[in-house]
Amino acid sequence: MMPVPKGKIIAIGGNVDKGTYPTPSLPNLRRKINFFQQGILERIHRELYGKTSRLEIVTTASLIPEEVGAAYVQAFALLDSHNVGVLHIQTREEADQPENLARLRQAHGVLFTGGDQSRIAAAFLQSQALSILQQRYQQEEKFLISGTSAGAMALGNIMIRSAEHRRILAKGTVRLGEGLSLLPNLIIDTHFINRRRMPRLIESIAAYPDHIGIGLGEDTGVMIRNGNVIETIGTGLVVLMDGRQLYENNFPAIANGEALCLEHLLLHVLPMGKCFMVSPGRFSEAQQGPNHQMF
Repeated sequence: MMPVPKGKIIAIGGNVDKGTYPTPSLPNLRRKINFFQQGILERIHRELYGKTSRLEIVTTASLIPEEVGAAYVQAFALLDSHNVGVLHIQTREEADQPENLARLRQAHGVLFTGGDQSRIAAAFLQSQALSILQQRYQQEEKFLISGTSAGAMALGNIMIRSAEHRRILAKGTVRLGEGLSLLPNLIIDTHFINRRRMPRLIESIAAYPDHIGIGLGEDTGVMIRNGNVIETIGTGLVVLMDGRQLYENNFPAIANGEALCLEHLLLHVLPMGKCFMVSPGRFSEAQQGPNHQMF
């Protein structure tokens, strides 16, 4: 049995692209980076130790890391949170630099920005930096890891890298890879409704039916406690996909390009005020208290 992690994770579905504009001016970028998730950022702030908590923004996924990092620092400053650093880590060698390792050991929380999730995997897999994050998440009750858009998708052990757009739901449309393994039984997809990503999460669960798929709409996120309790935060839509009770799944037997057949794939819509317990696979009421206010 996997040990129960003591830390918390907040995965944010995203809204606009936060890291793939090639050469925008800073004012133009700030118009495009819409911090719709102000309430979610405040939730991150609340789940730490308070205004003095140290938060590190990791811009690895972004092609414009300086601008994206500055925008997050500004957003947290509006919440009167000023102890925010930015780590522009682009390679595994940079991730494992002594200064960066020390900052990851001292931070109360880490937030991975959006962009390209494959860049996060390339820089952090098999690194000392990732080992520090995994260990702290397992052992420290107040340690929090967050990710938005691509940063959220990278948090599982299985990560959606990309997908083709086809008219039929066929095997081979989705390209999966190894993620950061902070959420070993969950697969996260973002911009879920706006970019019509239901088919790619279905194929991901067909490939890994022992996992739960989380489809995060824009303007929303989930907080995950004990690696098992999923709570909706924000204002948008969260869809949960559970393949653990499939009667039929032809994914292992068919060739790429052939149509998928899945019988009894369970679909849940998780509103604010409810939690989903991964085990035993049912809803419960969200916790109430000073650190569990809903936005």
